[in-house]
Amino acid sequence: MLQPTVDVPAVLQELPPSVNFHLWEPCNMRCRFCFATFEDVLTTVLPQGHLPREDALRLVELLASHFRKLTFAGGEPLLCKWLPDLVRAAKERGATTMLVTNGSQLTPERLSRFEGALDWVTLSIDSPFPRTHEALGRAVKGKALTPDAYLALAERIRQAGMRFKMNTVITSLNAKEDHSEFLRALRPERWKILRVLPVAGQNSGKVEPLLCTDEDFHGFVERHQGLSADGIILVPEDNEDMRGSYAMVDPAGRFFDNAGGGHRYSAPILHDGIEAAWSQIRFSMTRFEQRGGRYDFGGEQ
Repeated sequence: MLQPTVDVPAVLQELPPSVNFHLWEPCNMRCRFCFATFEDVLTTVLPQGHLPREDALRLVELLASHFRKLTFAGGEPLLCKWLPDLVRAAKERGATTMLVTNGSQLTPERLSRFEGALDWVTLSIDSPFPRTHEALGRAVKGKALTPDAYLALAERIRQAGMRFKMNTVITSLNAKEDHSEFLRALRPERWKILRVLPVAGQNSGKVEPLLCTDEDFHGFVERHQGLSADGIILVPEDNEDMRGSYAMVDPAGRFFDNAGGGHRYSAPILHDGIEAAWSQIRFSMTRFEQRGGRYDFGGEQ
């Protein structure tokens, strides 16, 4: 686990090479641990949970001119009908593009709409066991995707010429599981292993029973270290690794950080500009580098 660092105003530091745009608050799953529910956005500045299409396009164009990699996240971003337009706009401006999805909407037809524009697909998968996903809320109307469905998605992503990454959140419900056989079949290029993170105002009141001990989290990571020999890059992130180490934009088009335990938002980027909005949040470049945030993105034009 990284040692806590003192957060300094982001204006004093360069922009990191990557940014996550949580463009879409709506989701068709109800993960109990979700770090980014944005319920506060719904009740304050953005009742629909997303920007209008034209504003989202302008914002993506601006972000892609300042960051090397732009990750589209949610909510579930594939619920956004104009997501392919946003991805293409970022690609046309030379950015590496990544999608983080729960996979439930990743049909062959939808994936084909990103051809030539989407470099990476990250599947959020927390267990090879559907019963664990259903207990976590990673399910659509109470029904989780099967292991075979995830394997088919991984192969579909590779056949489309896109790089495949996987995110797993470690909780009290999956910390004792062994995912090795499943991961060897999936073959993600990178596997990010995230310890469940309490975020005030986002998952308060739901996440507490899912918190796992230091022993359980580090035991899970150690149990799977052998996958490195299979060409899978393991990227474990404990709670201190995650706080204040991501450049993130919310569905309302504002930078936000989680350095203080909850979300703090900047002014809207389209109103104040990248530099002014960035100066209003906290970010640690040291922590970003230590957690492995800089790697071979590829995909740049």
